[in-house]
Amino acid sequence: MEIKVLITGQERTFAQALAARLDDEEDIRVVGAVQTRTPGSWLIGGMSVDVVVLDGDLPGVAAHRLCAELVGPAGSARVIALSSSSEPERIVNAIRAGAAAWVRKDQSLEALLRAVRGVARGETWLPPSDLGNVVRFLIGERDRQRKNEQLLAALTPRERAVLACLAEGAGHRDAVAEQLHLSVNTVRTHLQNLMAKLGVHSALEAVALTRDHEDWLPANSGSPW
Repeated sequence: MEIKVLITGQERTFAQALAARLDDEEDIRVVGAVQTRTPGSWLIGGMSVDVVVLDGDLPGVAAHRLCAELVGPAGSARVIALSSSSEPERIVNAIRAGAAAWVRKDQSLEALLRAVRGVARGETWLPPSDLGNVVRFLIGERDRQRKNEQLLAALTPRERAVLACLAEGAGHRDAVAEQLHLSVNTVRTHLQNLMAKLGVHSALEAVALTRDHEDWLPANSGSPW
């Protein structure tokens, strides 16, 4: 089976050099080598692509957004994130964005070839040396989520209502007070109490704890209950 591969990179010369190496393989045909400056749908265009080797070192969340576009409803390609990083959080975020594999740039060409062939068969591929750190990161994340759930469960209904307003974008106590028909002093008291229970020092930190726990907060309808 011929595997059609698209190479993307921040630098065109890097993408082209990598494409030349992969194109030497009998079962791989590189259909393009491009700079990563366009949305995923335009990147592929009308090409038939099985695997995209994506530059995982794009700044910010650009790589994750592009990966999500490539594997989303409008795309059918399998994505390999090629990166110089071995940070477990970055690997996990790439997989969550839809990447089927993570390959480090300091690994051998053979490692990349194994990943290309593996994901083309529907497999998921990670460097064995990074797997332990990824598992430990996921376990730590799970433990943090459980702890946050316990902290949020200790809040009173009114404290949850105040926190829900903040999470929904109410930027200051006056706005929360107006929305919940409470006095500003009452809102201040609830805010101080909930921050103490959550072990945080600011409303922003409190809101951050709710990021993965929206179900613990009420949908505000103008009532503190």
